Amino acid sequence: MEQISQRQQDILALARAQGRVSVEDLAARFEVTPQTIRKDLNELCEGRLLSRIHGGAIVTSGVRNVSYEARRLVAETEKRAIGIAAAGLIPNRASLFINIGTTTEEVARALGNHEDLLVITNNLNVATLLYRHPSMNLIVAGGPVRRADGAVIGSSAVDFIKQFKVDFAVIGASAIDEDGTLLDFDYREVEVARAIIENARRVVLVADKLKLERAAPIRVGHLGELDDFVTDALPSEPLRSLCAAHGVNLVEVGPAAEAGEPG
Repeated sequence: MEQISQRQQDILALARAQGRVSVEDLAARFEVTPQTIRKDLNELCEGRLLSRIHGGAIVTSGVRNVSYEARRLVAETEKRAIGIAAAGLIPNRASLFINIGTTTEEVARALGNHEDLLVITNNLNVATLLYRHPSMNLIVAGGPVRRADGAVIGSSAVDFIKQFKVDFAVIGASAIDEDGTLLDFDYREVEVARAIIENARRVVLVADKLKLERAAPIRVGHLGELDDFVTDALPSEPLRSLCAAHGVNLVEVGPAAEAGEPG
């Protein structure tokens, strides 16, 4: 693309810090019309620097993820609803893995009233949420801790996970391709995710619809390996068909995706 303007550079920096930007907020911040901001966003999207969503844009993270704190702010309400719905799939007295991710943390938060759970996690944020609950038996995987988000990753975490065979795995994904491929950014995290999937009897993916707008370079698995997919909405007909073809239980907790051009 041609050289971007100073305002577009500022928009891009803001998107990278926050994970997403809205037309309304940007118009107010830069004191220009929404039409001007839409033109800026469209040009940034044409250069594959951002991806358009309804009402704004998100970072196109082709090789590196958005910061963890920024990801927590993206689709915050939707993630909370997804977490509650996913926790509803977990019965009392079950054993489960909970993987790294801001949405899996919301599942952990929603498990507070469950009884006699065995939770095994490589997510220090999940451990912080659950360790005080007297009805939880919590086990944390050992290994190097990724400073950016509290993920325990690497071969020692993989070996640790392989010692168990649990009832449920709750996993996230950084991106979901139109062909059903689940994608992430860090191969060490993906190795742990693969071990989690392979050592659970039932696999639950929790991911909001914005994951369909993103890209990531490393294959975690495929939609067909899942038992449940909990999301706010699934506007993609090919992915909906894949869920039906593979017998994946699709749970949508939010309003239907809005049709038409992004605002």
